[in-house]
Amino acid sequence: MFRKMMREKQALSREECAEILRNEKRGVLSLLGDDGYPYGLPINHYYSEQDGCLYFHSGRAGHKIDAMRGCEKASFCVYTPGEKRGGNWWLTIRSVIVFGRIREITDHARAIEISRELSRKFTDDEDYIEQEVRSSGAGVLCFALEIEAMTGKTVEER
Repeated sequence: MFRKMMREKQALSREECAEILRNEKRGVLSLLGDDGYPYGLPINHYYSEQDGCLYFHSGRAGHKIDAMRGCEKASFCVYTPGEKRGGNWWLTIRSVIVFGRIREITDHARAIEISRELSRKFTDDEDYIEQEVRSSGAGVLCFALEIEAMTGKTVEER
């Protein structure tokens, strides 16, 4: 069902893909939007190695919510900022693309915990995180992307 990667020599291992998903703060979520148009948006995420899902938080309304509720299929792309290796002028970038089905988290306590985990990617200030939960937690909505396929690769940008 999912295509095989063409440049297998550039492929990353599952562990390397998980590391990128764990450490990078943002990616692009691609959904099926209005009138069948693709809708890609930058979004931060939390990757849970326990269940292998990607999690996103959101407000309760908007194009993203409508698209996620309208079609459960989605893809998510994350890539590293790149690095110069061996004195070369070009960047070496690692990227991960996942495909899966997105679902709303209906357990509000779980949505709050996901929000905390996502916040910890940006700060270790637990007081700040708890303040945000108190002020915005009632309106938080979370979604899980259950990964069906994942590929990663290294590309030299030259």
